[in-house]
Amino acid sequence: MKATPAPKRRTAAKARSRRAAAKRNGVPATRLTRQRVPMRTVRDPLDVRRAVARWRAAGLRVGFVPTMGAIHAGHLSLVARARRGCDRVVASIFVNPLQFGPAEDFRRYPRPLAKDQALLQEAGVHLLWAPGVEGIYPQGHCTRVRVLGLTEVLEGAARPGHFEGVTTVVARLLQVVQPHELWLGQKDAQQARVIEQMVRDLGLDVNVRRGPTIREPDGLALSSRNQYLDRVDRKQALALSRGLTEARRRLGAGERVPQRLIAAIRRVWRAYPRVREDYVAVVDANTLQPVRKVNGRILVALAARVGPARLIDNFEWEPR
Repeated sequence: MKATPAPKRRTAAKARSRRAAAKRNGVPATRLTRQRVPMRTVRDPLDVRRAVARWRAAGLRVGFVPTMGAIHAGHLSLVARARRGCDRVVASIFVNPLQFGPAEDFRRYPRPLAKDQALLQEAGVHLLWAPGVEGIYPQGHCTRVRVLGLTEVLEGAARPGHFEGVTTVVARLLQVVQPHELWLGQKDAQQARVIEQMVRDLGLDVNVRRGPTIREPDGLALSSRNQYLDRVDRKQALALSRGLTEARRRLGAGERVPQRLIAAIRRVWRAYPRVREDYVAVVDANTLQPVRKVNGRILVALAARVGPARLIDNFEWEPR
């Protein structure tokens, strides 16, 4: 009988050792890194803590993608990035009441949970946390998290109290999940910057990562609120990305005066009569304060209402 070569024996022994460690820590005894395993859906934060604790005890790296559901390719791109850098991926679906104003769309925000579960399962999420409000804000919860300075401008000025809701819920999610990596999307650039600051200021042990904005072939940034657009408004919504494209073109051609960039965006928008501006701004990408001249990394950010939807978009740019 032909002997098995030594390298294979060593590989088999290592695999047995990994399976034994997995069994001791409650980890599925399949391949321990980046494999496709059945997704569990849980509501109780204790179930999340226990699962993540087992993974961390087994030496596995955990990535986290928080969402409000209505999953689209932008969310799935964050899952894919988390999978590349981590061994296990946790996603959450929670429509957070604290970040919606009284006249905003909390009640009608899309909640297609079964569809979302199927998409996240296919993308390779290992654990989906879909809590109710009581799972995030138990009775008597009265603590709020605020980040000063970064939250009073742009979205913060247009939606008072919004970022207090965002930082409060993200702090709570991180306290439960305790991941190694937190993945956020560039489309919500101000939100990502605020959370980066919160994590740094509170000394939270997590690496905040950003994934790029994912767009439709015609340039429209993917958003759960795109579902509100009818056929006419969908075409009008292209004003946002086309305005940004013009600003980027002008920056590449040497324009460095913010007001001229803003004026160029508004000229593009004249061809889209159903677009109602909330703001167009050129700000420092770190402080989010307006700049007088483009001589460092900037964020060109805008928000507008198109039909029943309020949409945002942006890009970051730095002179070479």
